[in-house]
Amino acid sequence: MTAAPRDAIFRVEGNQVWTSPLAGGPWDPRAQHGSPPAALVAWIAEAMPSPVPMHVARLTIDLMRPVPVAPLTFTSEVVKEGRKIQLCDIRLFAEGVEVVRASVLRIRTVANVVPEMAATPPLDVPPPDQCVEDIGDSQRNAFLATMTMRPAFGRFIALGRAAIWFRANLPLVEGQALTPLLRAVIASDFCNGTSPSLDFAQWTFINADLTINLARQPVGDWILVNAESYSGPDGAGLSIARLADGTGYFGRVIQSLVVERRAPARG
Repeated sequence: MTAAPRDAIFRVEGNQVWTSPLAGGPWDPRAQHGSPPAALVAWIAEAMPSPVPMHVARLTIDLMRPVPVAPLTFTSEVVKEGRKIQLCDIRLFAEGVEVVRASVLRIRTVANVVPEMAATPPLDVPPPDQCVEDIGDSQRNAFLATMTMRPAFGRFIALGRAAIWFRANLPLVEGQALTPLLRAVIASDFCNGTSPSLDFAQWTFINADLTINLARQPVGDWILVNAESYSGPDGAGLSIARLADGTGYFGRVIQSLVVERRAPARG
């Protein structure tokens, strides 16, 4: 039996995936943080063949069930093949049960100099080397302990808007370096924790999905999540963020939240 990796989040052999305990999230120690399975989808998509060079422009990830910290399998299929776009369907399974369903849009990569007025916006917050590290609540969140966070303003899990630089410190897949896209996807799932509208001690606000749109491919190790959240009166919420790297903004992320009050502590 293949063991879980020690120095990476996943070990992948064919379509078999072994999961490290470091993938654990904040809501249940038996369930993965949303970042690892979302980034695994992106890793699978980056490796899929295409008729011309292509890059990921959009990921829509539906978290069908909690993803266990356990072995997984995956399937991947090209739904629409073209010379300008490619639409991919990627699914993750735990013991044969579908836990993640994702749609990934890839767009042809071409050398294209756009007018300056069409360029993505520059940074409007301090860069990561001018920000102080925040350890967050890593004792209760195994995957967060593998990250470095540097808030540009606000604080992780503190109420209200915040902008935080994230850097992933472990390989996603054993034996392979993190690409900037994987770093961006990993950081994106921290959107709801970056800018909660409710007290984490009294409420849960688990994201049921994750959609990331990219105007260009990110660069470098650090990803900024400049986020805000809203909670409705009927059990739903929304977290939205602009994504940036050291050269400026390149994309957006949006999460649909399932909002619930925590059960009172017994004692």
